[in-house]
This record gives sequence, C-alpha cells and structure tokens, in this order.
Amino acid sequence: MAQDEWTAVDAYFSEKLLPPDDALEAALKRNRDAGLPAIDVSPLQGKLLFLLARLVGARNVLEIGTLGGYSTIWLARALAGAGKVVTLEYSPAHAAVARENIRAAGLETKVDLRIGAALETLPALEQEGVVFDFVFVDADKRSNPDYLRWALRLARIGAVVAVDNVARAGRVLDAASDDPDIIGIRRFLDLAGQEMDQKKRWSATAIQTVGAKGWDGLAIGLVEQA
Repeated sequence: MAQDEWTAVDAYFSEKLLPPDDALEAALKRNRDAGLPAIDVSPLQGKLLFLLARLVGARNVLEIGTLGGYSTIWLARALAGAGKVVTLEYSPAHAAVARENIRAAGLETKVDLRIGAALETLPALEQEGVVFDFVFVDADKRSNPDYLRWALRLARIGAVVAVDNVARAGRVLDAASDDPDIIGIRRFLDLAGQEMDQKKRWSATAIQTVGAKGWDGLAIGLVEQA
C-alpha cells in the first residue's frame, strides 16, 4: 500500500503545483516509445532541480547522465541569461532520443550534449576551463566517488552539487553488498563526508525521498573551497 499512497500524494502535489507541460510530457512518451528505462526523475523532482539551479543563478550547469533528456529540459529552463547545460551521456541511442526531446522543447541552443563515458569526457571540460554553478549527478552509481571528485574540481565556490539515488530503498545500509551500485554509493558517501569534515571542500547533506519513483534519496552540497 505504501507505494500506492506515495504515488497518489505525488499526483496530488503535481496537480496543485505543476501545470500541464506538453514538452515534458512528450519527452517522457518519446522515452517510453524508444524503450528507455523508466528511471527519469519525477516531475516534482525535476521542478526541485529547476528551483535549486535558479536559486544559485546558474549560468553553467553540468549534468552527468542524460538518459532521454527529461531532467536536462528542467535544468536548461532554469538557466540565467545566456547559459548552457553541458550534459554527458554514455549511450548513443539514449543521446539520440535526448537530442530529439531537447529540440522539441526548443532548447537545443541551451544544451551541449556530449556522448561517451563521463570519466573520459570530464577531463576535456577541465581543459576547456569551464566552471559550473550547478552539477547534477545521475549516472552509473559505481562511479559516484569519481563523479564527486570531478564535480568539486569543476564547480565554482558557491555552486550546488546534487547526487541522485543515494538510498536505493534502504539497500545503502548493506555494508556486505556485492552490488557495484551500492558499493559506489557507500564509497561516495564516505568521500562526501571526508571532503566536508577533513578537507572542508563542501557542506553537504542527504535526504530520503518517497514518491512515484519509490523510496530513494538525494545528496545535496554547497561548494565552499576550490
């Protein structure tokens, strides 16, 4: 019953706070039709990302993990002025769907979609001297520690870094898990604490979430030192 109730509450909140949006709804349909996994952020979570990026006045946004571009659309709409979202996607097939969704939303000039393994793409951003105001990490969980290291290297002081899917229906508690994703999340949380308590690089927290996407969580941090 819990999942039914969580989904119903999400639907109620969405009815009150999220007006119908043809571009976003079309993006989700296009993702389904293309057979992409249904792991996009929820509409309410997308609006949260939008608001967080707006709160920091983000002009340059980094997204690690594009999938079909649903969250990318939310982030591109949040940009201040002549900003840009750089979004990294491993799968060419997913990237092709994302490009169509972004184009259909009228945001192609706001998005720089790069295909390839993120850990191979991120060094190029550093070489280009790009500095980001907001970073959203939602890719393979086993690489989360490396993604955090790169996020802290590429983000300005005062930037926000958000990392999705950190609770995994409570499985994050399993220290004996041999699931690479759980191992990656636990290592990410260890590193997140070290970067906060020992190196003072950022200040972070994590919250559990329930809703249409089930039971999971989100880590959010503010970059305090370069």
